Amino acid sequence: MEAENYGIKTLADKYTVIYESPDAQKISVYTPALVKCPNGRLVATFDINGSGMNEIPGPKAKRWPHEHNQCWIRTSNDYGKTWQQRAALPLFHATPFVAGNSLYLLGHSGDLAIAQSNDWGETWQGPFFLTTGQIWTGHTHNVIYTNNCIYIPMERYVRSMWRGLAPVLMRGCIDADLTRQENWTFASELVFEDAVNTAELDFFGVPFFSTEPDKPSFPAPGREMTPAGWLEPNVVRITDPDHYWYDPQGKTFHLLLRSHLGVTGYAALAKVIEQGNMPGTGAMTTAIETVPSGKRIMFLPCPGGQMKFSIIYDEPSKRYWLLSTQATDSMTRIERLPADRYNLPNNERRRLQLHFSKNLVDWCFAGGSSRSGRKSIASLCRYDC
Repeated sequence: MEAENYGIKTLADKYTVIYESPDAQKISVYTPALVKCPNGRLVATFDINGSGMNEIPGPKAKRWPHEHNQCWIRTSNDYGKTWQQRAALPLFHATPFVAGNSLYLLGHSGDLAIAQSNDWGETWQGPFFLTTGQIWTGHTHNVIYTNNCIYIPMERYVRSMWRGLAPVLMRGCIDADLTRQENWTFASELVFEDAVNTAELDFFGVPFFSTEPDKPSFPAPGREMTPAGWLEPNVVRITDPDHYWYDPQGKTFHLLLRSHLGVTGYAALAKVIEQGNMPGTGAMTTAIETVPSGKRIMFLPCPGGQMKFSIIYDEPSKRYWLLSTQATDSMTRIERLPADRYNLPNNERRRLQLHFSKNLVDWCFAGGSSRSGRKSIASLCRYDC
């Protein structure tokens, strides 16, 4: 039955395709991002990857050995109706943002890297590496502007995959040259396996399947459950003085991350506290939040928290808006999943949903959309809410 028959309004059913893969079996498209420049120009970025990359010219980024990637950049001066290709950079999981009189693109190619444009996306310099000999990852991260600084989360592999992944909040002055490592402050690294002992977790049913500490387990043939962990952080500030986690000094930021637990409906939670006398200054320390009882809290209710999600805060409405993946049958026995269903029951990735909240805990459903077919595309969605 169609969604309209249930009284549900489908969102984002009008869109402009920015790029469509000529062969989705060979070229994948993902990590779409969109930023509006001060002159009104829209800049869209997205990754392309796959076995067909050998036929794509230009420099490539490396995420893992033998895996190549490009970040493509396109601009629009008519609010998304038409697009022009501007560049293809060797970056992965890049986030575009404006700071000062420049447009930046922060991502990675093994090490953390950043590119800069001084003409709002037409030409680019870089990438410039901000670290040496490290392995970073991420997704299209959100950003926060406050205290004359920009705050953006990334993540680094300190040890093994998943359990050894640390979210890292970065802070840079918006008027500084952010292609230089010394103009960034990096928060301390908190690794999942140091923050929580999954063997002691009980009564929440997580992790859902048995896991090994340093290698994947297989609850069914061909169905992989990697070690429990967190990844893909979003950064938020709590500005409501009535909220339990409100910081009147304005020096606390919260990270909401995708939780890899084999279940749906939970996001992981951490906080970052600035140690300086004034907001926007001093070292930044990453820690676990607590509740009034004194107990630590590391998981929050979050529709779609089991997959990559994005949160933004809307100042006029005083609401957080959450775009995430809707799960519909995560309790189907794993051995009874259709053969073409991807991996675990909670790994369903075909419907987007939109929620809003005033406190990051209680979420209200606003609408959703479904993916049709198996095309690999990057698109600009338009919706009113």
